[in-house]
Amino acid sequence: MPNVVLDASTVVSGILFPQSTPAMAIRKARSTDVLCVSPEVIEEYQQVLSRPKFERFLSATERNDAVAALVAAARLFDPLPRVTDCRDPKDNKYLDLALAARADVVTGDQDLLVLDPWRGFRILSAADYLALR
Repeated sequence: MPNVVLDASTVVSGILFPQSTPAMAIRKARSTDVLCVSPEVIEEYQQVLSRPKFERFLSATERNDAVAALVAAARLFDPLPRVTDCRDPKDNKYLDLALAARADVVTGDQDLLVLDPWRGFRILSAADYLALR
Protein backbone atom coordinates (compact mmCIF):
# COMPACT_ATOMS: atom_id res chain seq x y z
CA MET A 1 0.00 0.00 0.00
CA PRO A 2 1.41 3.40 -0.94
CA ASN A 3 2.28 5.92 1.77
CA VAL A 4 0.50 9.23 1.26
CA VAL A 5 1.00 12.66 2.82
CA LEU A 6 -1.95 15.05 2.57
CA ASP A 7 -1.25 18.76 2.87
CA ALA A 8 -3.44 21.06 4.96
CA SER A 9 -5.30 22.53 1.99
CA THR A 10 -6.48 19.04 1.01
CA VAL A 11 -7.42 18.07 4.56
CA VAL A 12 -9.20 21.32 5.39
CA SER A 13 -11.21 21.34 2.16
CA GLY A 14 -12.00 17.66 2.57
CA ILE A 15 -13.24 18.05 6.12
CA LEU A 16 -15.32 21.14 5.38
CA PHE A 17 -16.80 19.85 2.12
CA PRO A 18 -17.54 16.11 2.39
CA GLN A 19 -18.50 15.68 -1.28
CA SER A 20 -15.44 17.47 -2.65
CA THR A 21 -12.45 16.08 -4.50
CA PRO A 22 -10.22 16.64 -1.44
CA ALA A 23 -12.73 14.65 0.67
CA MET A 24 -12.50 11.80 -1.82
CA ALA A 25 -8.69 12.01 -1.59
CA ILE A 26 -8.90 11.68 2.20
CA ARG A 27 -11.18 8.66 1.88
CA LYS A 28 -8.80 7.04 -0.63
CA ALA A 29 -5.77 7.69 1.58
CA ARG A 30 -7.56 6.13 4.55
CA SER A 31 -9.04 3.14 2.75
CA THR A 32 -6.60 1.99 0.09
CA ASP A 33 -3.31 3.67 1.03
CA VAL A 34 -1.44 4.52 4.23
CA LEU A 35 -2.07 8.07 5.40
CA CYS A 36 1.08 9.46 7.04
CA VAL A 37 1.20 12.32 9.55
CA SER A 38 3.68 13.99 11.85
CA PRO A 39 3.15 16.13 14.94
CA GLU A 40 3.96 19.27 12.95
CA VAL A 41 1.51 18.36 10.17
CA ILE A 42 -1.24 17.52 12.67
CA GLU A 43 -0.65 20.87 14.36
CA GLU A 44 -1.10 22.67 11.05
CA TYR A 45 -4.33 20.79 10.31
CA GLN A 46 -5.65 21.85 13.73
CA GLN A 47 -4.47 25.45 13.47
CA VAL A 48 -5.97 26.04 10.04
CA LEU A 49 -9.26 24.36 10.92
CA SER A 50 -9.55 26.40 14.13
CA ARG A 51 -9.92 29.64 12.18
CA PRO A 52 -13.21 31.38 13.02
CA LYS A 53 -14.16 31.68 9.34
CA PHE A 54 -14.76 27.92 9.25
CA GLU A 55 -17.33 28.03 12.05
CA ARG A 56 -20.08 28.57 9.46
CA PHE A 57 -19.34 25.11 8.00
CA LEU A 58 -18.70 23.01 11.10
CA SER A 59 -18.52 23.67 14.83
CA ALA A 60 -15.14 23.70 16.54
CA THR A 61 -15.97 20.34 18.11
CA GLU A 62 -16.85 18.81 14.73
CA ARG A 63 -13.61 20.11 13.20
CA ASN A 64 -11.54 18.80 16.13
CA ASP A 65 -13.29 15.44 15.95
CA ALA A 66 -12.64 15.21 12.21
CA VAL A 67 -8.91 15.79 12.71
CA ALA A 68 -8.84 13.29 15.57
CA ALA A 69 -10.53 10.65 13.39
CA LEU A 70 -8.10 11.34 10.57
CA VAL A 71 -5.09 11.06 12.86
CA ALA A 72 -6.43 7.88 14.46
CA ALA A 73 -6.49 6.25 11.02
CA ALA A 74 -2.99 7.46 10.12
CA ARG A 75 0.54 6.29 10.70
CA LEU A 76 2.53 8.72 12.82
CA PHE A 77 6.11 9.69 11.98
CA ASP A 78 8.38 12.10 13.83
CA PRO A 79 10.76 13.39 11.16
CA LEU A 80 13.63 15.69 11.82
CA PRO A 81 13.31 19.02 10.02
CA ARG A 82 15.93 19.00 7.33
CA VAL A 83 14.47 20.05 3.99
CA THR A 84 14.52 23.61 2.71
CA ASP A 85 13.59 22.91 -0.89
CA CYS A 86 10.12 24.47 -0.97
CA ARG A 87 9.72 28.12 -1.84
CA ASP A 88 7.17 28.34 1.00
CA PRO A 89 9.15 27.37 4.11
CA LYS A 90 5.92 26.36 5.91
CA ASP A 91 5.49 23.54 3.39
CA ASN A 92 8.87 21.94 4.09
CA LYS A 93 7.18 19.94 6.89
CA TYR A 94 5.36 17.90 4.22
CA LEU A 95 8.63 17.13 2.48
CA ASP A 96 10.25 16.16 5.79
CA LEU A 97 7.34 13.84 6.49
CA ALA A 98 7.44 12.39 2.98
CA LEU A 99 11.11 11.52 3.40
CA ALA A 100 10.60 9.96 6.84
CA ALA A 101 7.57 7.98 5.65
CA ARG A 102 9.12 7.06 2.32
CA ALA A 103 5.97 8.44 0.79
CA ASP A 104 4.85 7.61 -2.70
CA VAL A 105 2.59 10.66 -3.04
CA VAL A 106 2.18 14.06 -1.42
CA THR A 107 -0.76 16.32 -2.18
CA GLY A 108 0.13 19.95 -2.34
CA ASP A 109 -0.58 23.52 -3.20
CA GLN A 110 1.26 25.40 -5.96
CA ASP A 111 4.37 25.84 -3.81
CA LEU A 112 4.73 22.07 -3.54
CA LEU A 113 3.38 21.14 -6.97
CA VAL A 114 6.20 22.96 -8.74
CA LEU A 115 8.63 20.45 -7.21
CA ASP A 116 6.99 17.38 -8.80
CA PRO A 117 8.58 14.91 -9.05
CA TRP A 118 10.82 15.31 -6.01
CA ARG A 119 13.32 12.81 -4.58
CA GLY A 120 11.54 9.78 -5.92
CA PHE A 121 7.94 10.61 -5.11
CA ARG A 122 5.11 12.49 -6.76
CA ILE A 123 3.60 15.76 -5.59
CA LEU A 124 0.09 15.93 -6.99
CA SER A 125 -3.17 17.79 -6.67
CA ALA A 126 -5.94 15.93 -4.86
CA ALA A 127 -7.62 15.27 -8.23
CA ASP A 128 -4.44 13.84 -9.76
CA TYR A 129 -3.90 11.66 -6.69
CA LEU A 130 -7.42 10.27 -7.13
CA ALA A 131 -6.69 9.49 -10.76
CA LEU A 132 -3.78 7.20 -9.83
CA ARG A 133 -4.44 3.47 -10.26
